[in-house]
Amino acid sequence: MKEFKYLSPESVEDAISLYGQHSETSKFVAGGTDVIVKLKEGWMEPDFLISLKKIKELSDLHKNEATKELSIGALVTHATLEKSLMIQNRYPIIYDAVSNIGSLQVRNVGTIGGNLINAVPSADGAVPMIALDGVALLHGPDGERSVEVKDLFIKPYVTVLKPGEILKKITIPPQEANTGSAYIKFGRRAAMELPLIGIGVLLTLDTDQKTCTKARIVLGVAAPTPMRAFEAEKSLVGQKINEEILVKAGQIAADESKVRDSVRGKAWHRKEMIKVHVRRMGLKCLDIIKKQS
Repeated sequence: MKEFKYLSPESVEDAISLYGQHSETSKFVAGGTDVIVKLKEGWMEPDFLISLKKIKELSDLHKNEATKELSIGALVTHATLEKSLMIQNRYPIIYDAVSNIGSLQVRNVGTIGGNLINAVPSADGAVPMIALDGVALLHGPDGERSVEVKDLFIKPYVTVLKPGEILKKITIPPQEANTGSAYIKFGRRAAMELPLIGIGVLLTLDTDQKTCTKARIVLGVAAPTPMRAFEAEKSLVGQKINEEILVKAGQIAADESKVRDSVRGKAWHRKEMIKVHVRRMGLKCLDIIKKQS
């Protein structure tokens, strides 16, 4: 592994300034669970690692009681989200996803921001942030800008971040009443591994608790980047949700997916799992809504 200098700024502005000084010879690092592996295997060889760990604002997790928006700092760890009662009770899709990332040791240091910025198709953390209509706040040499999380990814390992930009936080808008959300990571075995497919579903029902007013179906490992199944979502809105309707939505989502064969799984199998788990996660959403009433 190539030697490098380790820099620890205490503000976003200082981190961006350091990047500007060292340009393409530097790399930002958060929890380091991905970066360190890449360093050891020679996939990247920076002269400077700029750690974001001392920037306190990036580790903030709170819900604004006035606006009801949830703010998740980029350095909030998976373990922090997993242990949060607020997340467990109000944002179960986030809990479902982060509680299945890696091992306990990885979740203790790995961050939600790093999970997003690494931009792998199998990133568990991306699915709930897209399903919840999350918005990423980016800060760089030209100031701040906001990007919807669904638009954050260009292709595997590539995001819309410009050189020197940092992901500061993800903002989740207020959750409507009668909303349920759920995520499943489907793999070949019940142990630490990347998902063969990841499926997140969010449903909001009208006051009758039957008619769907909002639907999100988000797929991971179903395309080069995490994707929303827009046509499947449309098939649910305005419908009285039941198992039959969810089965149809699962078929539409499977047809929308861009799954492919790989050494880890066949495309046809992934499509079947999308069909099965859209239905299952939809039913789980209905159960969550029922328990809220």
